[in-house]
Amino acid sequence: MVLVGYHASHEQLPPSVLLRSVVAAERAGFDAAMCSDHLAPWGVRQGESGFAWSWLGAALASTSFSLGVVNAPGQRYHPVVIAQAIATLEEMFPGRFWAALGSGEAMNEHVTADPWPSKDRRNARLDESMTVIRRLLAGEEVTHDGEVRVHRARVWSRPATPPPLFGAAVSAETAGWLAGRVDGLATVAQSPDVLRRVVEAYRSAGGEGPCVLQVHLSLAETDAAALALAKDQWPNGLIGPPRAWDFDQPEDFDAAVADPDEAELRKAVLVDADAVALAERIAELVGIGFDRVYLHHVGKGQDAFLARAADELLPALRRAL
Repeated sequence: MVLVGYHASHEQLPPSVLLRSVVAAERAGFDAAMCSDHLAPWGVRQGESGFAWSWLGAALASTSFSLGVVNAPGQRYHPVVIAQAIATLEEMFPGRFWAALGSGEAMNEHVTADPWPSKDRRNARLDESMTVIRRLLAGEEVTHDGEVRVHRARVWSRPATPPPLFGAAVSAETAGWLAGRVDGLATVAQSPDVLRRVVEAYRSAGGEGPCVLQVHLSLAETDAAALALAKDQWPNGLIGPPRAWDFDQPEDFDAAVADPDEAELRKAVLVDADAVALAERIAELVGIGFDRVYLHHVGKGQDAFLARAADELLPALRRAL
């Protein structure tokens, strides 16, 4: 059975409001939740970006389902710090936490004032960071000198069993590279052809574990209202890699999509007024080969979305899956 989760957008809601939203999402019938770890929002109008790790502790304590986070170790965060954070959450909430590790975006990482590496070097840094994190979660003392440097580190408070570490990928190339390194794959909705290549690249290279899909959507009472939400809050969805990796300010994204093309925006965000029709569109993407799907309504007003999710969207989606 496909897990249907809720995506909690730190970029759009204050942490206190987002905490109430994730609690409401569990009541609405979502199976799980996830979030991203950002220092900055994708655009100025989104306007928020709380510290994911503090919020995750509160969210796990306030709910009973699982939560995950997408994180980029290696620059803004030293991998030893991430290993300790992962270990603490999993020790406190056994079996309920996962992390998807990726190579990151300049928007969040440039603040260290270190140079922004090439994609090849970022992948090498991610590979080393994942190795360091796994060794620390296994209780080893770690010293390492490479793209990341570690001196005699240990994580003292650890869970009985380390949580799964997924890999975050947008391209088929990265998905194939991650296979064998991670316990599952997390990606974001794109065109069906691209998603097929991503899943096939991961599975054909021996990738195991669940494939996780995040879907951006805008559900409102009318199509025009849903489109207006997408234009206001998620035009950044039109900026794909490599540009999305290399912009370092929300204003850069805003300038690049100042006049978003409606047809292209509808490809990046599933815009709909009909919850049943929207459920069918989501199910088609999930059918490509995904075991979990996390839904992100791009509007800031989550209460109305969660009410429709409980009454219409989730029942229709589960019938369609």
